[in-house]
Amino acid sequence: MGIASSMPLVSSKVPVMPMMHILLIDDMTVHSEQLARSLRDERWISVVAAVTDLEEALECLTNQDFDVALLNMASAESMTILRTISGKMSSLPVIALGVPEVEEHVIACAEAGAAGYLPKKGAFTDLLRVMKSVARGETVLAPRIAATLLRRVATLAAQGQPDPRHSRLTPREREVLALLEQGSSNKDIARCLAIEVRTVKNHVHNILDKLQVRSRGEAAAQARIALGTTPSGPLGSLNGSRLPGTSA
Repeated sequence: MGIASSMPLVSSKVPVMPMMHILLIDDMTVHSEQLARSLRDERWISVVAAVTDLEEALECLTNQDFDVALLNMASAESMTILRTISGKMSSLPVIALGVPEVEEHVIACAEAGAAGYLPKKGAFTDLLRVMKSVARGETVLAPRIAATLLRRVATLAAQGQPDPRHSRLTPREREVLALLEQGSSNKDIARCLAIEVRTVKNHVHNILDKLQVRSRGEAAAQARIALGTTPSGPLGSLNGSRLPGTSA
C-alpha cells in the first residue's frame, strides 16, 4: 500500500506572455530587415510585418490587427505617419525609434501621439522592454526624455493668459499652425489637411501676419505658447493629438 504524500502540489506552469503582432514602419530596407529578424527570434512575437511608408502601413492595418507599431523617425515623412496612425487608430500604441534627446524632437513626437520612445543610442533590449510596457498600456521614457516632458509641463503650467493674437486665427489657421509647430513642410501640411500647397502658403502668410512674426520658427514658438490653453491638456496640441500614456 502506497503512502500518500502530504506535500502540496506546486504548479510548474509559468505565466505565458500573449503573442504579439508587430508592425514595423521603416523605409531603410537594410535596417528594417535586420530589426525584423531580431524581433522574430523572440518567442513572444508571432508576427512582424515590415512596411516602408504610410500607404503600406494603412493597408496593412486594414487587413490585420497589431499590438504595437514601431516607427523609424529617420524615415521620410515620419511625423505625418505618426500623426495619421495615432489619429486613425488611437488604440494602437506607436513607438518612435531613434528619437534625438532634444526637446523639440521629443515634444513633437509627444504631441503627434507617440506612446513610447527609443533614443538613438537605445539598445535592442531597451526596445523589447518598451514594447512590453506600451502593450500593457504603460509609458516608458528615457531619463532625459522624461525630464524634457516635465520641463514642458512646468513651463506651460507657469504661463498666464493666452496671447490675444491667437484669437485672430481661424480654425483652419490653427490647424496649420499646429502642424508648423511639429516641423511639417507645406507639402506635408497640404497632404495632412487635404488642401492645395498654394492654399497652405496663403494660410502661413496670414498666420505670420496675424501673429506679427516674420518666420515659421517664430510662429512655431507662438504655437507652443498656445498649447497650454487647449482643452486637450497642458501637453496637448492644437489639433488634439494623443499624448503618451493617455487615451485618445
